[in-house]
Amino acid sequence: MWKEENNRLKRTFEFSDFQEAFAFMTRVAFLAEKQNHHPNWSNVYNTVEIELSTHDAGDVVTDKDHRLAKAIDKLLK
Repeated sequence: MWKEENNRLKRTFEFSDFQEAFAFMTRVAFLAEKQNHHPNWSNVYNTVEIELSTHDAGDVVTDKDHRLAKAIDKLLK
């Protein structure tokens, strides 16, 4: 579940291993590029943490962030 905190939309994703986490990140990268909206993220082994905010709106959460979050969620279905 996404959580809005400190002007960021945040979510942590856990996978069975690094390969699954990296494959997920690759799919997210294509979505982000298509929407021209790129996440702040990190990956440690099977965990991917994503933070979204809109830099050109003053680093706050906007509809752009919510659209990307929804698109990311659809990758998991």
